[in-house]
Amino acid sequence: MNGRLAGKVSIVTGAGTGIGEAITHKFSREGAKVLAVGLNGDPIDEVVKAVNAVNAAGGDCQGFIGDVSEPELAQAAVKAALQQYGRLDVLVNNAGVFLEVAECQDYSLEAFDTTLLSNTRAVFLMTKYALPHLQQSHGVVLATGSEAGAIGEPNNAPYGGTKGFVHAFIRGLAVEQGKYGVRANCVCPGPVDTAWTHTDTGPMDEQMEKMTVEATVLGRRGTPEEIANVYAFLASDEASNVTGALWFADGGTLVAKGPMGAMVPDELRRQPEPSLPLQHSHDGLGNKPTTNRLGTH
Repeated sequence: MNGRLAGKVSIVTGAGTGIGEAITHKFSREGAKVLAVGLNGDPIDEVVKAVNAVNAAGGDCQGFIGDVSEPELAQAAVKAALQQYGRLDVLVNNAGVFLEVAECQDYSLEAFDTTLLSNTRAVFLMTKYALPHLQQSHGVVLATGSEAGAIGEPNNAPYGGTKGFVHAFIRGLAVEQGKYGVRANCVCPGPVDTAWTHTDTGPMDEQMEKMTVEATVLGRRGTPEEIANVYAFLASDEASNVTGALWFADGGTLVAKGPMGAMVPDELRRQPEPSLPLQHSHDGLGNKPTTNRLGTH
C-alpha cells in the first residue's frame, strides 16, 4: 500500500537522534526516499539500518555525514540526494543545538557562535542549495522552529533568538518561492522527550526541566513521533494549500498562562505508546537514550 509520501525524495538533517530520527522513520514508512544527514559521531548508520529493516511502503534510506553549516558540505548533501535518487521533493531543516543553560551575561561566546552556525547558517545553506531542485519538483521546505522562537527561552536566550530567525526565514521564503510552486512551513515543538529536556542527558538543570514540563497545558513532553507526524502531513500533498505557516506542536506551551501542567492528573500525563522503532530518544518511561549528542532536536 502506497504511503502519503510515495515517490517523494527527502533530505532530513539532524537525522541521527530525536525528532530527526523519528522523521526519517516516518517518511520512509510513508513511502519516501530519505537522505539522513548527521554529524561525525552521530549514529546515522544505525538509523539507516533500522529504517531499511522495517520499511514496507517502498521507502529507502541512505546516510550522509557532514556539518551542513559549511557550504561545501551542504552542497555535497544535496548532490548526494540527487545522485542517489535523481530528484528532490522535500528538504527538512531539522539539525540544531541547545548547548548551555545560563543567563545572558554568563553565556559563553563559543556556545553562542556554535548555536548561530547550527541553528541558522545550516538552515540557510541547505535551503539555498536545495531550492533550484525544489523549484523543478514544486517541492517543500520544512524547518524545525520552536515555541521559544515566539516567546523566547530564558536561560538560553540565544537559542530562542535563532528559532525566531527560522520562523521569519521560512515565512519570507514562502512568499518569495510561491511563484515557483515551492511551499515552506515551520514546525514549532515545545518540550519533546529527547536528550535535551532531561537533566541526566542534556544541559537543563532540575529547575528548568520542571518548569519546562509544567509550562505545557498537557503536563508532559511531546514525543518525537508526535512531531514527525506533523512533518509528514506538511510534506505531503494533503497540505498543498499550506505555506508560510508556523505549526505549534508544543503541548500548549504558547498559550499557557502559568504552570498549567501541574494541574494535569498523572493518568493524563502518560505519553502515547510509540509505533516507530526509535533507538536514540527517551521513550517516556525514564530510559536514557543511547546517545547524548545535541546535534538534533
